[in-house]
Order: sequence, then C-alpha cells, then structure tokens
Amino acid sequence: MSIDELLLRYKSGERNFKGVNLIGSYLNGVDLSGANLHGATICEADLSQANLIGADLTEASLVGANLSGADLSGANLSGAKLYEAKLTGAVLKKAELKMAHLIDADLTAAELLEANLYGAYTIGATWDGAIMPDGNMYK
Repeated sequence: MSIDELLLRYKSGERNFKGVNLIGSYLNGVDLSGANLHGATICEADLSQANLIGADLTEASLVGANLSGADLSGANLSGAKLYEAKLTGAVLKKAELKMAHLIDADLTAAELLEANLYGAYTIGATWDGAIMPDGNMYK
C-alpha cells in the first residue's frame, strides 16, 4: 500500500492497517491517531511530529524509525521493535511499552508519564532528560 493510499483511506474513516509495509516512508507530521498498525513494518520511516495518539502499534517493527516529537499518548507499543529508534522529545504518556525492544533507542527528553515499560528491553537506550516520574517498569 502506498502512503497516499493509506492517508486517503485513513481520511475516509478506515483505521485498520494491520501488517502494512511502510519501510522508509516519509510520514512527518501525519495524523494516524487511533490507527491499527498491529504488526506493521515501519522501519527507517520518518514519523517525526506524527499524531499517533491511541494507535495500536503492537508488535510493529519500527527499527531505525524517527519518532522525534511524535505524540504516542495512549498508544500500544507492546512487543514493538524499536531498535535504534529516535524518540527524542516524543510524548508517550500512558503508552503501553510492555516487552518492547528499545535497544539503543534514543529517548532523550521523551515524556513517559504513566507509561508501562514492564519487561521492556532497554539495553543501550539513552534516557537523558526523559520525564518519567510515574513510569512503571514492574506492573
């Protein structure tokens, strides 16, 4: 599916894009709030400043993706592969990151208030300036 087709279908009200392949796509600033991207392949994509509020990104592959400044509030990223992803300044308030792979991810200045990181793999992740006073690593 092309980016144009996805955005057209989203605009017409469709939200189910389970398993879509968007490798290397330029999606800077797009609104995909509430979209079902379960198991999607979105590696090396630019999703900076994107609105992904409440999106289902369960088991999605976001390896090397740029999510800088993206709003992922309430998004489900359980089991997502975020190796070397850039989440600088991303908003992950109340996001589900259970068993997410954040290996070598950059979460500098990310907001993780009430985020659930239970079982997340965080080896080599950068957390400088991340806001996470209520983040839960154990629930």
